[in-house]
Amino acid sequence: MKQIETLTPNEIAKILRIHPFTVTRLAREGKIPAFKVGGIWRFRKDQFERWIESRTTLAKRGKAQRVTHG
Repeated sequence: MKQIETLTPNEIAKILRIHPFTVTRLAREGKIPAFKVGGIWRFRKDQFERWIESRTTLAKRGKAQRVTHG
């Protein structure tokens, strides 16, 4: 069975440049993909990378729409 690679809230905080407490709040609110193991939030690396990619794509679309329509 393949081992699932996970990231910690501290690692996510460094990537997003936000405080680790903010990461856990976003996870608790369901705003970023996460799961709890033994009371500790974990983030599947592959799911998080796809989430980042989708957010980046949405931001680029929004910017393109503002440029073409605004």
